[in-house]
Amino acid sequence: MKLLHSLLFIICFFNLGTSVSQTLISGQVKDVKNNPIVGANVYIEGSYDGATTDEAGAFSFKTTKTASQTLIVSFLSYETYRKYADVSAFQDIIVKLKEDVNTLDAVVLSAGTFSAGDNSKVNALSALDVVTTASAVGDFVGALQTLPGTTTVAEDGRLFVRGGEADETQIFIDGVRVFTPYTPTTNNVPSRGRYSPFLFDGITFSTGGYSAEYGQALSSVLLLNTIDEPEQNKTDIGIMTVGGALGHTKKWDKSALSVNGSYINLAPYNKLFPDRNDWEKPYEGFSGEAVYRRTFDNGLFKLYSALEYSVFELTQEDINYANGIHYRLKNRNLYVNTSYQGKLNSNWSVFAGGSYTNNKLDTEVIDDTVDNLEHSIHAKFRLKYRFNNRFKLNFGIEYFLTIFDETHTSPTVDAEPYGFNANIAAAFTEADMVFTKKLALKAGIRAEYSEFFKAFEVAPRVSLAYKTSSKSQVSLAYGLFYQNPNNDVLKFNQNIDSEKTSHYILNYQLNTDGRLFRAEAYYKNYSNLIKYNTEYISYNSVFNNTGYGYAKGIDLFFRDNKSLKNFDYWVSYSFLDTERDYKNYPTAAQPNFANTHNLSVVGKYWIDHWKSQVGFSYSLASGRTYTNPNETGFLNQKTKAYNSLSLNWAYLLSPQKILYLSVSNALDFKNVNGYQYANTPNSNGVYDRRALRPAADQFFFIGFFWTISDNGTDNQLDNL
Repeated sequence: MKLLHSLLFIICFFNLGTSVSQTLISGQVKDVKNNPIVGANVYIEGSYDGATTDEAGAFSFKTTKTASQTLIVSFLSYETYRKYADVSAFQDIIVKLKEDVNTLDAVVLSAGTFSAGDNSKVNALSALDVVTTASAVGDFVGALQTLPGTTTVAEDGRLFVRGGEADETQIFIDGVRVFTPYTPTTNNVPSRGRYSPFLFDGITFSTGGYSAEYGQALSSVLLLNTIDEPEQNKTDIGIMTVGGALGHTKKWDKSALSVNGSYINLAPYNKLFPDRNDWEKPYEGFSGEAVYRRTFDNGLFKLYSALEYSVFELTQEDINYANGIHYRLKNRNLYVNTSYQGKLNSNWSVFAGGSYTNNKLDTEVIDDTVDNLEHSIHAKFRLKYRFNNRFKLNFGIEYFLTIFDETHTSPTVDAEPYGFNANIAAAFTEADMVFTKKLALKAGIRAEYSEFFKAFEVAPRVSLAYKTSSKSQVSLAYGLFYQNPNNDVLKFNQNIDSEKTSHYILNYQLNTDGRLFRAEAYYKNYSNLIKYNTEYISYNSVFNNTGYGYAKGIDLFFRDNKSLKNFDYWVSYSFLDTERDYKNYPTAAQPNFANTHNLSVVGKYWIDHWKSQVGFSYSLASGRTYTNPNETGFLNQKTKAYNSLSLNWAYLLSPQKILYLSVSNALDFKNVNGYQYANTPNSNGVYDRRALRPAADQFFFIGFFWTISDNGTDNQLDNL
């Protein structure tokens, strides 16, 4: 009996002690608009003490915890609430949860920017699109030319964006500058991007209003991100009508190495399909690339190198030379890019990168030879501090150096050396502020000092986005942008200043299931543009910065992969109104590289029982200006409209073997890029002319691609 009484006393004492030590936790959970949140989880960190809010958002529970504890309140699509205090302070409290600004339906700063890749919330293109567009023929630049804001300049091949020259668009690989991104060429033969599209899994194409992190670009930037880590060991083999390619990727536990090379020789193709040029040595080139990646506990190191060598020789028709103009080119290009990106702790992240370019270009035109050598370096260091999900600060420094030397040799004059050394130091800072899921702001400033010009320049940038509904948003962007004149100017004269432009952008975007619509209006104001007083840039040209201009327009983009099964298409339209008074222009006029109207339609259809993807790409561009000396005025006429329909077909012979066929300008439109007039009039006082037609009206391509991988299932469809 005494034992029973003792046990009862112990139990009662224990229960009494427990009841005494329990503390009531209570309160209500609401959103920022004071609406109750039902079903939120409320608990003491490190314990099983907690509850769920009722229909009124109320909660209550008891805890045995004492002293200071952390109260946590969490609910889907809202930021988690945490408060550290004495448990006695957690009674009748009001908790207001803020919307989680990192959710997929949150606002995105999108003015002037198209993204491609798996990491972006809103993609205009996927990484696959970049190399499966029919008109691109494997060149990522060709695929981007189907987006609004670009101008069709078929004989050039580079990116012309919103009334800007091609050299106003700069290309960056893993955040670091590429100084010579295109293969050199001659008149009326389009250039191509140097680098293999197979290396990139993320692309951001900014047609204006881009981040303060990037400079030395008046019109736009193209940001290419290499693949972080390959999935497995594999070998890629390509056999093409224009050459061959071989690549291999070796993957270890924390590192990987990818090496690939290609050889291009157009001699066999030109024998089968002669063009309008008299080729003495058709284009021949070799390129090799290597990418090494090393993963650390808190970061990733990349080392990328590319070597390219090319040569060709031809004679081109010219109205002023009965025997045509002989042209020979030899180019050797080395590019090395290294970067490290990682986290210092939960709030700090760091980026450090650099690139080196060595470009040697030897050209011969008739009896003149021009040999130049460029050394360029870009070094960059950036830190980012994350205060919370709503506020992040990005700041850094960078340095650009270019050493350019050129020698011009002619039978009539002694060899003349030209060149320059230019360096720029820059600092930037930028804040990302997300006020709510509907409202976000990016504001930054960039400062540059040019030792070359002895000039200090400050460029503010700002972008604002507001979500108008669950599927739509509007964005605004403004910024100032500076850029050095190009090498052809700087090698003759350094007593000039940077060129300048300001961007104003208004963007609307609607993103529904499988469909994307974008509309964007913009205005660009150019000042400090280079002018000179000779027909061509030369040593005796007089230069100044009195040039000016504007560009304004509307860009539309619509993509749909939902309406028709297995069919994906997009439509781009651009209206451009632009004038410039620069170079040797006698008056302001629409430059001859600008089209008023540009339309692109791209479609891709997967046929299951054929194991094939077929595609098309159609481009329509209004005529471009040219000067007819038989009439008064400058740039007084326009060419006829440009038309081109390209087709492609990718056939899976097996999961790892693909046969690919494409033809550009399948309907054989007779396009004219412009006209060349005689230097002197004929006996009737009329200046004769000839049409500047593409070197070839069509281009045919056949390729066989074979992937040999560890799992035996990967194929090269993503590479087409």
